Amino acid sequence: MLTPTCVWRISDDLIVALEQRFGEPTDAYVNGSQVWIIDNGPADVAIEWRLHPVAGYQRPSGVETDDVFPAAALALQSGDVPPADLGLLWDGLEAFAAFGDEVEPAPLAAAVTTALGLAPDASGLVDHEAIADEWERSRGGVSIIDRLLAALTA
Repeated sequence: MLTPTCVWRISDDLIVALEQRFGEPTDAYVNGSQVWIIDNGPADVAIEWRLHPVAGYQRPSGVETDDVFPAAALALQSGDVPPADLGLLWDGLEAFAAFGDEVEPAPLAAAVTTALGLAPDASGLVDHEAIADEWERSRGGVSIIDRLLAALTA
């Protein structure tokens, strides 16, 4: 099954936009993922915004799981140094219909661009299950963002 998705590579602007537009994540996971679920898709479909960790993610020492994103975002906005280089934390952001609602890739890309204020680096259809299976088999040793971008640009 193919899933419409949009992907952004990690950048300071991306982290600041997420914080300014969406606030703190709905969920933060020990594997480094940060998640927002917001009704801001086409026709107000709930969108899952998932900040994917780098392969082999390691939480910065001295920062709790729930505080990694807020600490990084606050540092970037105030001109301070984040708790770790962003490239050591996350590879990028993915947005897709949270509950399997049917959306087409082009309306999804338009809606998430409006919601976030940044156009995705790539959008289209991906096989989430195959990418998730590979990530699980590698125990988090592959980049989900790299796999998504490869699928979207193939």
